[in-house]
Amino acid sequence: MTQDLRITQVMDHGYVRLVDTLGTDLTVANAARVSYAKESKELTDKDRRLIRYLATHGHTSPFRHAALQFEVYAPLMVARQWWKYIVGSQHQEGIADSLNAWNESSRRYITEDPVFYVPKADEWREKPENSKQGSGPVLAEETGQVLTDELQALVKQSFALYEKAMEQGVCAEQARLFLPAYGMYVRWYWTASLQSVCHFIDQRLADDAQVEIQKYAQAVLGFVKEAFPTASEGLTEAGR
Repeated sequence: MTQDLRITQVMDHGYVRLVDTLGTDLTVANAARVSYAKESKELTDKDRRLIRYLATHGHTSPFRHAALQFEVYAPLMVARQWWKYIVGSQHQEGIADSLNAWNESSRRYITEDPVFYVPKADEWREKPENSKQGSGPVLAEETGQVLTDELQALVKQSFALYEKAMEQGVCAEQARLFLPAYGMYVRWYWTASLQSVCHFIDQRLADDAQVEIQKYAQAVLGFVKEAFPTASEGLTEAGR
């Protein structure tokens, strides 16, 4: 793998960092050509056409010979949606992929000051009219400001209780119970094949995806398009 330390900031405190990549578009083409004992030394237009053909016709195994590794810092509500792709990649027909690893920071062991996602006054959304959508239009800013203030007060109170528990000698894995979970930022490493990453992008850039995870998927897409321009164009709607 080649090391890459680029970072894309997401939301208020989050980010996606591309740590490593394995392979290039040429890797995909050569994985397909090995069936005929052939190999290209440089990516040609013929290779690009082959990659697009493979993607269009669902021949996905060559895309599993390339991979990306990310470090992600996101609220827990984003992380738990993302985690579904680790489980799903093992079982869903058409995207079976054993190259999918996830290692996450744990407040059982770390006691660094927690960071929380608190939506701004103009970021709170209404409940949707359609139950298949996660949220609706943005709430009035006056209402949003009240909600922001209330959530900030809750975070402040919870953090004070967390610190108090720690001072009283409570272990970190129990003291964390005082912290509001879903808005708390967590950090993890995600390593997945190119196919799995592109599947994640397509799913989480869909119109009905949660807005917060859409922002992370957009950041991931930026890295994928740069590292695998032809494959990302073929495998993802967003890359086209």
